[in-house]
Amino acid sequence: MPLKTYKPTTPGQRGLVLQTTDDITQRKPKKSLVRPLKKRAGRNSSGRITVRHRGGGHKRRYRVIDFKRDKLDVPGEVTSIEYDPNRTARIALIKYPDGDWRYILAPHGLQVGAKVESGERAEIRPGNALPLRVIPAGTMVHNVELKVGKGGQIVRSAGSASQVLATEDRYTLLRLPSGEVRNVLSNCMATVGQLSALDNKNIKLGKAGRSRHRGRRPQVRGVVMSPRDHPHGGGEGRSPIGMPGPKTPWGKPTLGYRTRRNKSTDKFIVRRRDKR
Repeated sequence: MPLKTYKPTTPGQRGLVLQTTDDITQRKPKKSLVRPLKKRAGRNSSGRITVRHRGGGHKRRYRVIDFKRDKLDVPGEVTSIEYDPNRTARIALIKYPDGDWRYILAPHGLQVGAKVESGERAEIRPGNALPLRVIPAGTMVHNVELKVGKGGQIVRSAGSASQVLATEDRYTLLRLPSGEVRNVLSNCMATVGQLSALDNKNIKLGKAGRSRHRGRRPQVRGVVMSPRDHPHGGGEGRSPIGMPGPKTPWGKPTLGYRTRRNKSTDKFIVRRRDKR
């Protein structure tokens, strides 16, 4: 999926770089697989803002994605490749012989008319989902489960893929997109192939308005705030942060400060992404 630039007839087009939409074959989603999506503007169930700089944006509807791929040993046909406003990768609409319709994450190279299947006996082909224990070493996979039957939780963004390194007994060794090497239960499902929209990382929005359309509000630097609003604030004129290291608005260290708290899964990490 190549990138496209524009002849700058407006200031917002001067730096604009977008993906082409040649791969999209259908503009409107399947009605039975669409749900309403309420905006939360970064607020949790208590109404408190837990993610800053969120709010506004274009109205979206949620597409129900089959992350579990639990329709085993039933081949389905790809009827369309569609855009999903809720994720960076494309999605594929699958029609099964029994009349069931499902959306899946579309891997790179998946075409309309192709057949996809889930189960141990499925071929090693992009779009097919299999348990990790039957996927050969060296294969690129995405939509990987971490708990059996829960559905894919990692490797779901555009252009990402994880590599199967080896399988021993209960665990399969994966190299994740971050560089981390991790053990995952061999009975967990994964989908073969690299995810679509490979050039998503290279797009340039060109203007602040496009970021607002996505529901992102402006971020203000701490050094231009007052001391009561941010640890970096205060001082006459332009001034350095004036402390040993950069801080969050709440005074906690950042830029290199390790925030991982889930020690119960540390035993599955063979090599950390930061190689420490």
